[in-house]
Amino acid sequence: MSATSTITSQNGLVNLPILRWIFSNIGKKTVVALTGTLLVMFLFGHLIGNFTLYLGPDAINIYAEKLQSLGPLLWVIRLGLLAVFLTHIWFTVLLMLENHAASGSKYICKNNIGSTVFVRTMKYTGLIVFAFVVFHLAHFTLGWVQPQACHEMTKLADGTPVKDVHSMVIKGFQNVPISLFYIVALTLLAFHLSHGISSLFQTLGITTKKIHPCLEKIGAIIAWTLWCGYVSIPVTVLLGIVKLH
Repeated sequence: MSATSTITSQNGLVNLPILRWIFSNIGKKTVVALTGTLLVMFLFGHLIGNFTLYLGPDAINIYAEKLQSLGPLLWVIRLGLLAVFLTHIWFTVLLMLENHAASGSKYICKNNIGSTVFVRTMKYTGLIVFAFVVFHLAHFTLGWVQPQACHEMTKLADGTPVKDVHSMVIKGFQNVPISLFYIVALTLLAFHLSHGISSLFQTLGITTKKIHPCLEKIGAIIAWTLWCGYVSIPVTVLLGIVKLH
């Protein structure tokens, strides 16, 4: 039977062959790998935007204003990213349960090449990272944590009124417990990514014992580069290097 002839289910509403592939072992692994890749790409893009903080108040405020000018599209992007994140978590859990049922392992896939404490605790760091993302959205996006700082307005050099994101970020990270929470959570994220990036190749079965150490180094470089970038923001605020104007 050709692939075309099997595309539609008996009632013509559900594409069963595609669904069967997605929920197969290799399909779930592919979904995890692709969503993971998208999330890493987003982390780099988000970091570039955050770095406008170092260019002065107008730079980050203009950047934030341009994002807000997208209107409903911005929320479509946010919800799309959230969908990718939740899909990544869901399929990771499905793989973990599948592997546990098949071999008694508690980890998404047995790592026959090598295992560390960070590999064995991937699911726990993943859950903590999820909690961190929820807090981050509540803090800076929804303004629930420090509502007063999140609703202040300012003016650009040309007199245009905009939301004072520069002040919001600095006041947010001047709070020591919040900054420490961010630093700890970002450190766990780096450990998660350090293994997760290299395991994308292993999950898809395209790595070997010979090249695995190289992939691990690449994963570690990417993870800790992101860590340095993101952690630099609360650290420079706490040290008074970046401050209110």
